[in-house]
Parts: sequence; C-alpha cells; structure tokens
Amino acid sequence: MDKVFLDANVFLLAVGKDSPQRQACLDVLDAATRGDLEAVTSSEVLQEVLHVRARRGSLDEALQLAREASDLVAEVLPVTGDDVLSACTTLAKHGKVDVRDAIHVAVMKAASIHTIISTDTDFDAIREIRRIDPKDAV
Repeated sequence: MDKVFLDANVFLLAVGKDSPQRQACLDVLDAATRGDLEAVTSSEVLQEVLHVRARRGSLDEALQLAREASDLVAEVLPVTGDDVLSACTTLAKHGKVDVRDAIHVAVMKAASIHTIISTDTDFDAIREIRRIDPKDAV
C-alpha cells in the first residue's frame, strides 16, 4: 500500500459542523486508524489544524485535535527550507495554488508521496500529484 498524505481539511471536516463531506472524512480517519490506509501528514498540516480550530472554537479543542491528528497518522513529516524553496517553484508554475497547498506538495515530493486526500480541488492543477476526494478514498 502506498502512503497517502492527509490534508488539513480531512481532519477539520471530520470534527466540524455537519457537512456533506463529514462522514467521508471520518471514514478516511477510521481507515487510517485501522491501518487500511498508510496515512501521513506534515507539521504544517498540524499547525493549520491547530490554528483553524483555535480560531473557530476553543483552544482546548484545538490542542486536542492537533494531538489526535498527530497520533492518528503513521508519520508527521517536517517542513524544511528546501520544501519552502520547492513550494516557490510550484507557485511560480501554478499561481492559482494556495501557498500552504504548495508547501504540502513540496513535502509530498520530498517524501516520494504522490497522492493527497483532500476536498481541495486546487490540487487537481498540479500534475505531479494525484488528489483523491475523501468520498472516493475508502
């Protein structure tokens, strides 16, 4: 089984208010917990989860979710200076891509991971990776 990278929205939608993607995100996290998916993420994703939940909810909820997200995945990949420079290249090629998303792509490339599970369709513009919507992941 190949490793897959989990985007922040998978974690956030799984615990957020009821949405059409919530159950699919919960299913992805359950599959990761069972070991059916070899899921990884990055320190940047954990930072994003922490930031968004602290802003939208309570700090205690944010701390708990960031810790649970870290425990749930097989590995939390670091973001290096080389990753930031790689993200600059991605941004120069694909100006439409969000800076944080370009960082995720750089981390994935450095770790030889080619698939991201995300609801964010902006990743579809980047040919070097493949995005799978959570509803199609398990």
